[in-house]
Amino acid sequence: MTFLSGDNVDRKIFLSILTISLIALAAAILLPGGRTVDDHPRLPWDVKVDPQGNLSVLGITLGQSTLEQARTSFESQGKANLFLTPDNRYVVEVYFQRLYLSGIRADVVLNMELPEAQAVEMFERGERISLMGSGTRKIELSSDDMKLLAQDKISYITYLPATDLEESLILGRFGAPEKRMPEPDSTIIHWLYPTKGMDIAVNPDGKEVIQYINPGDFSMVTGPLQNPN
Repeated sequence: MTFLSGDNVDRKIFLSILTISLIALAAAILLPGGRTVDDHPRLPWDVKVDPQGNLSVLGITLGQSTLEQARTSFESQGKANLFLTPDNRYVVEVYFQRLYLSGIRADVVLNMELPEAQAVEMFERGERISLMGSGTRKIELSSDDMKLLAQDKISYITYLPATDLEESLILGRFGAPEKRMPEPDSTIIHWLYPTKGMDIAVNPDGKEVIQYINPGDFSMVTGPLQNPN
């Protein structure tokens, strides 16, 4: 699967929890208008783009909301790591596992927006380094850098539902995609919504992955699909 980052997330869960999550998801989808008991619902299909082109979803506005604000909203600190890819790109991710947002369970990965110079300094101060199979180096941030990171803004979001989403369900809540593109060497089809800044990787053999990015940056999604090499 093509991701905006190279880190693979282990999403195996027990069948009982899967069933509970499926019921919660179905209930939220079947309620008229997607209503929930939340005063401020954080539903994955409730996507808004303001006149400046900033996408809002899950209570986060890309390019504006900070990690500290997301942590407060999610009531979780998440796990932050810095990655140095083989092509010398620095990627900072904060992984939130087993969140319940508006009664729907999912894992959420926030990619942070920070200057390369800051990322380089964080890399050099990293407390632990490990080499991943792709050649990417993974660094655990120092405690001081973790505090600094809290004030950085969120660049894009990866949403990992705990349940497998049927195509009919996706169509009913997210609407028809503006375009469909296959993932190279895979059975996955990407349902693309460029004006909404949303990419749903529809996996016939597994669970779906939803990515949110400001529409002005959507080439970050389509580029790897068009030019896999």
